[in-house]
Amino acid sequence: MSKNEQRNRNAHGGFGPGHMRMPVQKPKHFKKTFNRLLTYLRPHLVTLIAVFAAAIISTVFTIIAPKLMGNATTKLFQGMIMKMRGVPGAHIDFGYIGNIIVTLIILYVLSSLFTYIMQYLMSGISQKMVYKLRGQVNEKIASLPVSYFDSHPYGDVLSRAVNDSENISNTLQQSLTASITSIVTLLGVIVMMLTISPLMTVVILLTIPLSIGGIMLVAKRSQNFFKQQQAQIGNLNGHVEEMFTGHQIVKAFGRERQSVGKFREINDRLYHSAWKAQFLSGIMMPMMMFVGNIGYVLISVVGGILVVKRSIEIGDIQAFIQYARQFGQPLNQIANISNIIQSTIASAERIFEILDEAEDVPDRADARILDHSSGHVRFDNVSFRYKEEQPLIEHMSIEAKSGQSVAIVGPTGAGKTTLVNLLMRFYDCREGKITVDGTDIRDLKREHLHHLFGMVLQDTWLFKGTIRDNIAYGREHATEEEIVRAVEAAHADHFIRTLPDGYDTVLNEEGSNISQGQKQLLTIARAILADPVILILDEATSSVDTRTEVHIQKAMQALMKNRTSFVIAHRLSTIKGADLILVMNHGSVIEQGTHDSLLEDKGFYADLYNSQFAEDAEHREIS
Repeated sequence: MSKNEQRNRNAHGGFGPGHMRMPVQKPKHFKKTFNRLLTYLRPHLVTLIAVFAAAIISTVFTIIAPKLMGNATTKLFQGMIMKMRGVPGAHIDFGYIGNIIVTLIILYVLSSLFTYIMQYLMSGISQKMVYKLRGQVNEKIASLPVSYFDSHPYGDVLSRAVNDSENISNTLQQSLTASITSIVTLLGVIVMMLTISPLMTVVILLTIPLSIGGIMLVAKRSQNFFKQQQAQIGNLNGHVEEMFTGHQIVKAFGRERQSVGKFREINDRLYHSAWKAQFLSGIMMPMMMFVGNIGYVLISVVGGILVVKRSIEIGDIQAFIQYARQFGQPLNQIANISNIIQSTIASAERIFEILDEAEDVPDRADARILDHSSGHVRFDNVSFRYKEEQPLIEHMSIEAKSGQSVAIVGPTGAGKTTLVNLLMRFYDCREGKITVDGTDIRDLKREHLHHLFGMVLQDTWLFKGTIRDNIAYGREHATEEEIVRAVEAAHADHFIRTLPDGYDTVLNEEGSNISQGQKQLLTIARAILADPVILILDEATSSVDTRTEVHIQKAMQALMKNRTSFVIAHRLSTIKGADLILVMNHGSVIEQGTHDSLLEDKGFYADLYNSQFAEDAEHREIS
């Protein structure tokens, strides 16, 4: 078997394309994306030329081999016939045959060597290219606005950054070189077959329409079933994920039977579409073998007649049959590669969509930093909306003086988190301005602005690493003493030291080896270590029990001391001591004042507080 045959794992012995593949995602703008992807290959043009040359040389050596083997067969046959006829001095020229064998060994060794060179060079090109792409995506993600992540699922962004780039790498490594060798093999085989016998070449070419016709007939039906199969796989995965992640709820409400029933229903649909798709796809192999066998029969008959007429030698038939087998392989590869290239360009398109996204509004040329900030914040006639047709904040004017604790309360959707997003400049306001110590935040360097703030959110974020590393994330090059001091201020030192490895305890990826309250204390310690001028506390105690809440409240009081603080809270009992309470509804501040003054006004805040107080009292009675 030739090396080209060994490389082609999808060969089925026929002369046309092989199995149908699953439907691939097709790009929206193939030519534009393809040309853009080529720009990443231009710096490696010299190496690419070397890859093409190695691929061509390797393939040419492989193509020559059947002809040489045919010559050896002819010489062996001629020697045997002459001996059988009793021709004096007749013998088999084993020296000639031995020279051909040595030549074949050399050709195969050289073919393997050039294949190795080709793969080695192409590996370097593909990995360097994808390395550059990954780096660009990573830098782009760091500079994308928060609005992008608010409107795009994290899983999709991750898939583009990792899976799509890996798909491009695999295609460059395998499909590009396979395309070159397939085209060279196809052209070379046709040339070699024509040199042996134009008549037999025509016979082989006549079998191609049979293969293509059969494939097209089956493809039209199998593609639909493959699409159904993919859709049902997605439904099945979604159902299983839902049931596994919510298994406690399923059991609590006794819905196991319905869950199993729905699984069985989806699984049945998947079974019917999958077996039809695989059955129709499986027809390809016997169809190709059938057409291939017809071709071999025709070659044997026509070739036998030509040998009898002494138009060709017996060894030429052997060589021609090998070429006929090689002829079907590049057609099969090209058909498969065309699908792979479609998928690869689609992956490149998805990556380029990220790279083309609008970035954060750049800092102004004269952007500056504040040498010293006291944390005086002012919203001056600020208006903002996420969507053009949906106003959210209209003409808001509020002030938080240095060191003040400002609580923001209101129903869901009132605009509380939006106010924080504007303050951090995750979004820019449409009208008005926000100032820190009298300076418009748009005149400050964005990185410096973010360093002025410390955040403790409802959803804690801890990365996989030691507790010490997670706390030190708040300040680069923090000393051990500074870390311990911050932890003690957050009332977290005791529970950390009770852990088996103390500060060296490694948190897993979700931080599930410590409780929710303990995670919150670590984030507070991290914020204390960062020593920000302005604090943002967003529902920091909403998901913990009452006892843990007491510890967190103490930690937050230490954190808020002498700092301007913005506290978003649903539990109104936690913000009684705030210097200023802003009551928001429908994007506007409808009331503001202290806890006592707002209760005296008997307005919206008083209604909220009294309803919560009544609910808490009811819960206490029930418990």
